[in-house]
Amino acid sequence: MTETLVSKTSTPCRGGIPPLTREEAELFQPQTPDWRLSEEAHRIDRRFRFRDFREALTFVQEIGELAEAEGHHPDICFGWGNATVSLQTKKIKGLHENDFIMATKIDRIYSRVARV
Repeated sequence: MTETLVSKTSTPCRGGIPPLTREEAELFQPQTPDWRLSEEAHRIDRRFRFRDFREALTFVQEIGELAEAEGHHPDICFGWGNATVSLQTKKIKGLHENDFIMATKIDRIYSRVARV
C-alpha cells in the first residue's frame, strides 16, 4: 500500500470476490484510525460530532455528493449534533478497499465541515 487511500477512487465491485479478512482490514486501519471494525470485521463505522443540526446536515449532504461521484454509498444516521456513518460493500457482504477509500475521504469532509 504505497499509495494513500484518499488519493484513490472507488472501483466498481460486481461481487464474486471474497471480502477482506480481519487481518487485511487491519492493514488499512493506520489510514482510518478513527473508524472501528464492527460486525466481525464486515463493516467499519464512525460517529461524528457537530455544533448543531445544520452542520451535521451539511456533512451528510457532502457525503451524499461524494457517494454519488464514487459510486459507493454508506449508511448514514444523523440528528442534532451527530452523524454515524457505516461502510460495507453490500455486493460481497463485507469490506473491500473501497470502504476504506471512502472513510478517508469522509474524514477529509469532516475536517473541513466541523467546527467543534
